[in-house]
Amino acid sequence: MTTEWTPSRRQMMVAGGLGALGVGMAGVPAEAAGAPDELVTRTVPKSKQRVPAIGLGTFMAFDTTAELQRDRLREVVRRHWRAGGRVFDCSPLYGASEANLGRIVRELRIDDKLFLASKIWSTGDYLWDDGDAAASLRRTVERMSLKRPVDLMQCHSLVNVDVIVPLLHAWKKEGRIRHLGVTHHEPPYFPILASWVERAELDFVQVHYSIHTRAAEERVLPAAAEKGTAVLVNMPLEKARLNQVVEGRPLPAFAKELGIDTWSQYFLKWVISNPAVTCALPATSNPDHAEENAAAMRGPMPDAAMRRRMVQHMESIPGFDQIATRPWYPGKNYVGLVSRGQAAIRVRSPWWPS
Repeated sequence: MTTEWTPSRRQMMVAGGLGALGVGMAGVPAEAAGAPDELVTRTVPKSKQRVPAIGLGTFMAFDTTAELQRDRLREVVRRHWRAGGRVFDCSPLYGASEANLGRIVRELRIDDKLFLASKIWSTGDYLWDDGDAAASLRRTVERMSLKRPVDLMQCHSLVNVDVIVPLLHAWKKEGRIRHLGVTHHEPPYFPILASWVERAELDFVQVHYSIHTRAAEERVLPAAAEKGTAVLVNMPLEKARLNQVVEGRPLPAFAKELGIDTWSQYFLKWVISNPAVTCALPATSNPDHAEENAAAMRGPMPDAAMRRRMVQHMESIPGFDQIATRPWYPGKNYVGLVSRGQAAIRVRSPWWPS
């Protein structure tokens, strides 16, 4: 954890400020816009497109082969959309998640309106072989029934990044994708992630950032603000570990000043109030939680002084400093392709990370 980074006035102008939802956002329902409870949106600096500040992640949560669970996920997407959410983040790495998301958005007839942030996790048979990456792109387009370029394609966790980033630039030039970026969620990789932001002419960077894990403030967020690179945030709720540590605790009295009703909104408002952040991507398979998370896009945002106060309050709670050592998704059981594959290898392997 680090001391909060505060951007300069110039960096804030480059990164894009908070704004009310307007005509630049196609497909947003009328009830989601307008004073006094306007939706918080951010501008993508390189394209000037505006997106809502809370999106929907799909890691583990959307990886299922059970029809009953798909019905539940359809309600998650429906409520996220109804609340004004438009950004959906997925990856072929996430098992059945991309196929499930594609099926759901087709059924809801929103596949031509959403902002899709997908990823490439690919190497190839030899160095500079782009066959696997091209096949992955085709599968994403097919699964999502896209009749337009992919809104954003990201190099997932910097895998084969020296090859993939030039390839993404080629795809953008050829009209296959609209934006390109890189991602990672592990703080030890953040200096490398920042170096790509600084030199690769990226449209987006996706990084792990939360009220607990603030290492992105050291270099990634300043670099993104300086270069006009939009920022997507993964793990803003620390995969339910933040909620676990405050379970049963009341919100601090000052949370009322921000219209905060739940702890998830407390954590999400802290993230999206950083002017360098474009959109946070909490994942959930619970429709009520999807609605709760999206509500963080409304009402007043904490200023720098309030953000510090929010951190100080969390640092007074036992267990907060140990969140990074806790298992992901406490109390949850996601049974999908990823978890099954993991379990099968765990049985066979004589070593497993602790």
